[in-house]
Amino acid sequence: MGEGRAAAAISEEEAAQYDRQIRLWGLEAQKRCVRAGGRAGGPPLLSSAATRRGPAADLPAAPVLGPDPALPPALGQLCPGASGAPGGREASARSADARALPAALHCGCASAGRGPGRALGRPSEFRSIAWKTERFGPPKHPLCAVRPSPWKGAADPARSLRARLRASRVLLVGMKGLGAEVAKNLILAGVKALTMLDHRPVSPEDAQAQFLIPVGSLGKNRAEASVARAQDLNPMVDVKADPEDVAQKPEEFFAHFDVVCLTCCSQEVLVKVDQICHKHGVRFFAGDVFGCHGYMFANLGEHEFVEEKVKVAKASQGVEDGPHAKKAKLDLAEATTLVKKRMAFCPLKEALSVSWHEEKTKAALKHPAPDYFLLQVLLKFRMEKGRDPSPKNSAEDAEALLQLRTDVLGSLGVGADLLPDEFASCCFSEMAPVCAVVGGVLGQEVVKALSQRDPPLNNFFFFDGMRGSGVVECLAPG
Repeated sequence: MGEGRAAAAISEEEAAQYDRQIRLWGLEAQKRCVRAGGRAGGPPLLSSAATRRGPAADLPAAPVLGPDPALPPALGQLCPGASGAPGGREASARSADARALPAALHCGCASAGRGPGRALGRPSEFRSIAWKTERFGPPKHPLCAVRPSPWKGAADPARSLRARLRASRVLLVGMKGLGAEVAKNLILAGVKALTMLDHRPVSPEDAQAQFLIPVGSLGKNRAEASVARAQDLNPMVDVKADPEDVAQKPEEFFAHFDVVCLTCCSQEVLVKVDQICHKHGVRFFAGDVFGCHGYMFANLGEHEFVEEKVKVAKASQGVEDGPHAKKAKLDLAEATTLVKKRMAFCPLKEALSVSWHEEKTKAALKHPAPDYFLLQVLLKFRMEKGRDPSPKNSAEDAEALLQLRTDVLGSLGVGADLLPDEFASCCFSEMAPVCAVVGGVLGQEVVKALSQRDPPLNNFFFFDGMRGSGVVECLAPG
């Protein structure tokens, strides 16, 4: 390994010669494929650029490539099938068949999935041969140039982000439509392990928005029925199912996770688990979808994160165009810095018990978010009925929602006119588009919390499917 790295240090003149040699290999490979295609009676294998130049006779003659003593020794290590390397001419001679890639272009291309019969001589075929490695110095060919990383010598933030995600364990409670969207987003993001917990059986209503449950799973456990399709999304993620009730789980169970996300839970369970997570330093999320309305809540405690800031340099006076101005536009990444920040979150119990008699909250009522009060009504309905509003009992449930609106908003000290009567007809079942929007935002916030990149949403996100708009509200006492 030491000898190979030492040999790879080549001069700029040798790099330019190596670049010319690559172009010559492309011309030679195209000429061979044209001749082989003519003998077989089939169409010649040409790239789009060669096709536009005209017939094969117009192609420049391919040079005779023999062993080149001036070729850098690193070339033989990188491309064992190249001319000038051991076995190079034999490998090139065997590649005259149009059904196989020439050996001169085979290294680094066929292993990437480029099979026989592809058009040759494209820039993408050359780009993967050598210039992706930094050990051969800066490339001279403009098509093969790879821009150096702006994080010179420092830890790459993208790598640390992926490392944190790959080491994270997430608990997802509730596998209805919203739970399926969150599970899909987290699995595709690449967390280490995802545990899906749900004690309820699959119902006919789950077919509306739950795409992880296969057909014929009626009556089975929701979490267990969703494992197979969830695992197929990303085999690198350890996906498990837990058919037990979250309300019966001990306190130590939640301490083993980095993030706990609850859906389809009562207010009592939400507050209890949030307090446990706050005690053990576990990030807590909650969300639900009621018909055309959905919400998300986050409690990250004392959360630290980094945010990218771009330093805008003042342009030099008198230089509006030219190479210097273009270089300044291309070097924006070098002016990016990471700023560490901190944000405090409040528990869910305090967020749901905000007093609307204080001056600060009264000012917020000038532009209120009615979905916050709608959430209070729906959580009260779930606690009293033990279920969500159902289309089967639409008339009865709508009347109950209107009565709960008067009671709940009266106890909060606000007028019932904040929620119009029409809300009672838009809270039934789960709408798949609303699940997709809320699940996307919830999955995004979980990824940001785990990676500690970018400012999180603090602390409520409400989505109104009737208006097609969402709003972020920070509701906390004081």
